[in-house]
Amino acid sequence: MWNKTRASELLRIKYPIIQGPFGGKYSSVKLVSSVSNLGGLGSFGLNSYSPEEILKIDEDIKRSTDKAYMLNLWVPFKDDPTNSFEKKDFDALKKAFTPYFEQLKVPLPEMPNPKTQNFELQVESVLKARPHVASFIFGIPSKEIILELKKRGITSMATATTLDEAVMIEEAGIDLVIASGSEAGGHRASFMKSADESLTCTRLLIHQVVDNVSTPVIAAGGISNGKDIADVLKLGAGAAQIGTAFLATNESNASDLHKSKLLTSETIKTDLTKVYTGRLARVISTGFSKENNNIKITAPYPIQSAFLSPLRKAAIEQNKLDLVAFYSGQPSTTLKYKSVQELFVSLKEEASKYS
Repeated sequence: MWNKTRASELLRIKYPIIQGPFGGKYSSVKLVSSVSNLGGLGSFGLNSYSPEEILKIDEDIKRSTDKAYMLNLWVPFKDDPTNSFEKKDFDALKKAFTPYFEQLKVPLPEMPNPKTQNFELQVESVLKARPHVASFIFGIPSKEIILELKKRGITSMATATTLDEAVMIEEAGIDLVIASGSEAGGHRASFMKSADESLTCTRLLIHQVVDNVSTPVIAAGGISNGKDIADVLKLGAGAAQIGTAFLATNESNASDLHKSKLLTSETIKTDLTKVYTGRLARVISTGFSKENNNIKITAPYPIQSAFLSPLRKAAIEQNKLDLVAFYSGQPSTTLKYKSVQELFVSLKEEASKYS
């Protein structure tokens, strides 16, 4: 019974298949509920949402499914790099990116002061919502938060990009460790060392983590089909977390343009770059991402993203898509399923076949 694992029991799901949470408002209630209703674990990324919005989203999910689901939050860095970003740094940033703004005839913006959501208040809403599962990236929540989760019967997960992070997550009392390999799409979730120093491939990371922690391990990164699921389960993982393949479905909140890029018949090529947001992220390769792969001048998140916002808007309007970030993992196969139902059935059948 390939689908019966410690992780699936802890998460209260029929199949050890987890839909990766998407930040930046790429998640949708329809996607979460569809995955959960099919027997997997749907998840919703909440980093961009206010405490009030979190409660509303949770209500909508509960109306759409009575199965287990997950809410995800970003843990803030202890030393926020935006605090040390000064006008001289912004002047250097403008100088480096002026050619791109001139190319699209977009005026250079003033120094942005983007506001992020209050993590503690977001956590309060998650605790009040009482989802079956709460997960965290970019760090580990405080002992007090972990205790409150346990009091409410909320299963906890946190993301590791290295063995050291996985050990720290286990020692903190988190219930499951997500081992996120370098093939994973979107932002790298590293929190002990820099993301650039935390790029172990998925299968090697699973080996390392499974051999050194007793907590159930969830594999993430480059998992695109049922054979991949069977492979990571054989390596000792208790479940597979899949992001990009679910992002490409009709039910996700990604744009039609983004989905068409993911569902190409050609092999997707990706880059790791800080150029779009100031944090290392895996995106579909473009001239812009390649040119700026090793750029030394970027603002910290979320200043970089806010700074490039007018450029991004103009690039879409002018069909200069080289300048737009399309988040993607490095899939093991071409993606072809447009509906969650079709994708999930395929994942189940192939996982069963290769187990």
